[in-house]
Formats: sequence, structure tokens, C-alpha cells
Amino acid sequence: MAMQLGSDGDEDEVIGTINTTPLVDVMLVLLIIFLITIPVVTHTVPVKLPSEVNQPYKTKPENINLAVDKEGKMFWNERQVPDTTALLEKLKTIAVMEPQPELHIRGDQETRYEYIGKVILTAQRAGIAKVAFITEPPARGG
Repeated sequence: MAMQLGSDGDEDEVIGTINTTPLVDVMLVLLIIFLITIPVVTHTVPVKLPSEVNQPYKTKPENINLAVDKEGKMFWNERQVPDTTALLEKLKTIAVMEPQPELHIRGDQETRYEYIGKVILTAQRAGIAKVAFITEPPARGG
């Protein structure tokens, strides 16, 4: 009994191809599983969702536009208001109107917070319920 190191030619050669039968079996099993589970996943409760419309904001003529520049000067619809006491008197007359108009504050970018804070405090003392800040919209696409 001797060990043979060569090949006699009667042995099977190495097969260099992939056996695809197990792959096809696995794929068919996965296909059956997906066909069974998809109707369960797609079943939902029928709900009518509300629609949303985005409309650009338009200033109503009855709204008050109050601008504050970087020196703290206040402008009521482009007319200068001398001080906060005069602003308080004007806001008190507006606060009793029905429906009450909104106060739109436009502050300069370099205005100190103190000046804007005084305007908000004056509006609160006058009884103004709705105060809004007007800002510059961001550039499109960025």
C-alpha cells in the first residue's frame, strides 16, 4: 500500500461553477413569504386627511405697523411717535376696538433688544392681545 501523489485521470475533476439550486430554493421561499406578508402590511385604516394651503401673508389695513430703528425711534405706520407714553395712549385706543387689530413690530437688525422690549411692554400694558414680528424671509434655495 503506497500513497499515490498524482492523478490517474479516473477521478472527478474540480467543478468551477456555482451550484444555483440552493439559491433558487431560498429565493422561492422568500418570494412566498413576501407574497403572504404584503397584504397584511398594506392594510390600513381609511382616514381622510386634511389639506393644507400655504398662502402668503398680506397685511390688513387695520393692522398696526410699528417700526423701531437702530436709535430706538418708533414709527406708527411711518409716522414718528415721540415716546412710550404717547405710544401707550395710542395703543389704548386701539385695544378697545372690536375685533382688536394686530400689532406688527418691525425692528432694525441693529436695534438693541431694550427698545423692542419697551415696545412689547407698552403693548402689554395697553392690553394688545396679538403682537407679531415682521422679519425678512430667507433667500430661496438656501
